[in-house]
Amino acid sequence: MESVQPPAGSQVSRVPAQRTPSEQLPPAPPAPAPQPRRRRLRTVLTVVGGVLALLCLGGVATGYVLYNRAAAPDRSSPDVVVVNYLQAALVSRDPHRAKLFTCDGAVPAVDEFGAQVAQRQQELNVSFSINIEGVAVSKVSPSEAQVIAVIRRSASIDGVQQSLADTWRFDVRDNGGWRVCTGAKVR
Repeated sequence: MESVQPPAGSQVSRVPAQRTPSEQLPPAPPAPAPQPRRRRLRTVLTVVGGVLALLCLGGVATGYVLYNRAAAPDRSSPDVVVVNYLQAALVSRDPHRAKLFTCDGAVPAVDEFGAQVAQRQQELNVSFSINIEGVAVSKVSPSEAQVIAVIRRSASIDGVQQSLADTWRFDVRDNGGWRVCTGAKVR
């Protein structure tokens, strides 16, 4: 084979290629594993995070609404507000809760009655069971009503079941929900 020289000043030189037989070649390096697309992964994580955040916010909002409904005093009608007031004032003896059902914070006649009941329990060394019965409503106007209720006190004294009942009249007013304004023993 004849060797041909490149023209003078040429940067190309011709060197016969020397190839090794394919058996002698080192094994080709393995192809690198394809990199996962970071953009796709980031998008999926962002969407999942957003959905979880919305679910959490929805759960918090639902819990808040349900709690407010459960904790708010029921002043939906005259008879309901009188029963709830008497339960708070006489049965639970919770003056703060009782005020939620009144016009001006306290109904002195009921407060005095509650104090008398507590004193009598102490004197007799018994615990009275207080029930509100025979609740009847008569409307005076669309925003005012009178409620008659029987307050029954029962106890077992010296092994004998005893009971006393008093009839009460309550004046109630609708002012963003019904509220007890006055109360007095009828007989």
